[in-house]
Amino acid sequence: MKLKSFIAMGLFLLFLAGCSDQPSAVDAFDTYVKDWNKQEFSSMYKQLSPATKKSISEDEFVERYQSIYGDVEVEDLSVTFKKPEEEPEPNDNGEVTFPFSVSMQTLAGEVSFDNEATLTLTEGEDADSYGVNWDPSFIFKELEEGDQVAIRSSVPVRGEITDRNGEGLAVNGTVKQIGVVPQAIESDREKIVNELSDALKISVEDIEKELNQGWVQSDPTQFVPLKSVMETEEGLIADAGEITGVQINNTKERIYPFGESAAHLTGYIRQMQKEDLEKYAGKGYSSYESIGKAGLEQVYEDELHGVTGWSIEVKGADPEKVIASKEKVDGENIQVTIDGTVQQKLFEELGKDPGTAVALHPTTGETLALTSSPAYNPNDFTLGFDEGEYAKLADNENRPFSAKFNKTYSPGSTIKPLTASIALRDGDLDPNAVEKIDGLTWRPDSSWGGYKVTRVKPADPEVNLAEALMHSDNIYFARKALELGADKFKKGLESFQIGQEVKFPFPTEDSSISNDGLGDNDILLADSAYGQGELQISPYQLAMTYTTFANDGVMLKPTLRVGEEQSAEEYEVISPEIASIVSDDLRKVVSDPEGTAYEPVVKGISLAGKTGTAELKAAGEEEGPENGLFVAYNTDKKDLLIAMMVEGASSHDITGKVKDVFVEVQ
Repeated sequence: MKLKSFIAMGLFLLFLAGCSDQPSAVDAFDTYVKDWNKQEFSSMYKQLSPATKKSISEDEFVERYQSIYGDVEVEDLSVTFKKPEEEPEPNDNGEVTFPFSVSMQTLAGEVSFDNEATLTLTEGEDADSYGVNWDPSFIFKELEEGDQVAIRSSVPVRGEITDRNGEGLAVNGTVKQIGVVPQAIESDREKIVNELSDALKISVEDIEKELNQGWVQSDPTQFVPLKSVMETEEGLIADAGEITGVQINNTKERIYPFGESAAHLTGYIRQMQKEDLEKYAGKGYSSYESIGKAGLEQVYEDELHGVTGWSIEVKGADPEKVIASKEKVDGENIQVTIDGTVQQKLFEELGKDPGTAVALHPTTGETLALTSSPAYNPNDFTLGFDEGEYAKLADNENRPFSAKFNKTYSPGSTIKPLTASIALRDGDLDPNAVEKIDGLTWRPDSSWGGYKVTRVKPADPEVNLAEALMHSDNIYFARKALELGADKFKKGLESFQIGQEVKFPFPTEDSSISNDGLGDNDILLADSAYGQGELQISPYQLAMTYTTFANDGVMLKPTLRVGEEQSAEEYEVISPEIASIVSDDLRKVVSDPEGTAYEPVVKGISLAGKTGTAELKAAGEEEGPENGLFVAYNTDKKDLLIAMMVEGASSHDITGKVKDVFVEVQ
């Protein structure tokens, strides 16, 4: 009896030991799912059944997952299965099946599906184990053995940019595409290519490069585009049409109707380059799309571009198998506050002179024009530059590819109305008080050494504020800054947002008052009062400061987009009384024969403004180049304010340019 009990107990222990050696299909698939969620594909491969490993190598398995998941930009991968309460018994073939679910986010939207995984029990030298019978439907339910994934994009229509009157600044227009059919020119190819080079202003080498592409060589009956031109280039189109083998088709392109006059405002678009891919791929762009590279095209890129449509499909499947798709969303049309007429007139007045002009509506803050010269034709970035033209522009010392209205410059005497305002508000300046200033130069004492402040021209020795502004008296304003002291003067400029970070609607360089402060340098303080020293401000921000005088002491930060803001951001800088004093004096600068902006005389339009000549000489230099400036606004209508700066000119050279614009557009 004892012997039988001992044998039974031994058999039971052997049974338990045998049970503990049995592999768990649940644990095996749970481990596989965890590795799958972590996208540890090499570890997943090691858990496949021997039969599956015979059909696909580890490198192929890992590369396929990485390639597909990477191409469709898988995020938020979630693979789940519900564990059974009890370990399932394998069937006669040693197989256990588990249902599972997969969900993920892709560039074409969410992908989710249910599937089943079969695990097969396999004998091993040391222990038995379950391996996963994998197939391509684990990646996407629609995939079968031998299938490949195709990813297709649908490029949205880019939104257009129009001015306040609905005139196109950047539009999707029709252009003439000029090209040839290679087969049609073979009989006299060299002669025809040279004729094309002359007519289209493209090098022979570039034409041959297009004609020698692989796809052209394989089918010389296909049309090869060489250059697109505006429909207005009637002469060129006619000449090209006379050349043997030439075809001229209509095609859609991004065009800029205002050309050079709005180049720095609109910017341009171009094909994405390698350095752009990472940034824009994350926004859902396809690699061959165009992006805004400057100006409004870049500022409003997200709105103008829209949303690229994507489709993930089984390649070549019949009928078509779509795994996921997302419809494209065309770009948004944008209307800006720019007045195309003012924009064009200002550019014409600048002519070939290197300079810039800004126009604002002084009582609403709307930006009416942003232009600079010299410029480029943004259509050339879409249609192609003539041979040598890009290099010529790139080598131009006046930087035609760079906007000037958002860069900082010395403001010269155009800063004097601000100095006057600060002295009236924070100092004890009586605008009617007369100061005695003898001679052309002045210094407070011998501590300045040989340095002196110099007047522009001889003037009456008795000077009040109005006369100081009319004659642009450097000595008068230098004294006002010294009387205020560095701290008050600096805080006064900061109240006009100079030296402060201002987020303009068009990206603009920050202004600055000084490099290392004004406190210990009276000479720098005095020079800053009349716009020299280290003071730097952009023409865009300079125009903004003058809205204060046209708007009863309230300065308006410019707006640029119609409907984006109901009103400009306001800064209450000075009282209406001070604004009136300064504005009246600025009117005399233009209307009084003694004023620096009197000539040329314009009848019928009442203007207030201030001229400025900024000397760019370095420390210790007697002479240097100059920039001429003039800021003016209409005091009757109060609907136009213009700030113009021309490099290498005096203020007297540009007052007529600004006045001509007022005459022509009002």
